[in-house]
Amino acid sequence: MSMPVVRPAGAADHAVLERLWLMFRHDMSEFQGGLPNPDGTFRSDRLTAAFTDPDRLAYIVTDDDHPAGLAIVRGLAAPTRVLNSFFVVRGLRRRGGGLAAVREVVERHPGTWEVAFQDANTGAVRFWRRVATALAGQRWTEERRAVPGRPELPPDVWISFAVPAATS
Repeated sequence: MSMPVVRPAGAADHAVLERLWLMFRHDMSEFQGGLPNPDGTFRSDRLTAAFTDPDRLAYIVTDDDHPAGLAIVRGLAAPTRVLNSFFVVRGLRRRGGGLAAVREVVERHPGTWEVAFQDANTGAVRFWRRVATALAGQRWTEERRAVPGRPELPPDVWISFAVPAATS
C-alpha cells in the first residue's frame, strides 16, 4: 500500500478541490445538517478562503496520482493553527492514509494545533483521538465549544495538541 502524497494546492488544483469539497460536505451533512444549494453545490466559503486569504492554505492529498483528499489550514500566522477542514475519500480510509496525511500537513507548520468535529460523527471521534495520540502522545486536550451563530446545534468537540519543529 502506498502512502498518500500531500502538497499545497495551487490554482490548477482548484477544480479538483471543488469536487473533493462536494464529497466532504456531503459526508458532513449527515452530522451538521443542511442540504445542497439549488445548483447542487454546498457552501464553500472555507474552500474559497483557502485560495484568497493569506492566513489560510489548502492542501491536496493524492494517492498514486489520484485525488484522494484535502486539508485546509487557517491561522498560519497565529500562535494556534486550525485544521479547518480535512477529508480523505472512503477508499483511503482505515489504511493509515488519513493519519499520514494529517501528519504531513501539521509537521509543515510546527506548533499548537486545534481541530473540531462532532460527537455524533463516531468515526471522526475515533480518528482525531488516534491522530492526537500519534502526534502528541498523551499531551493533548479535548473540550466542547458552542458552534458560533448556531445555537440549535450541539457543541463541537475541539482537540488541541502541539507538534514540535523537526530536528535535523
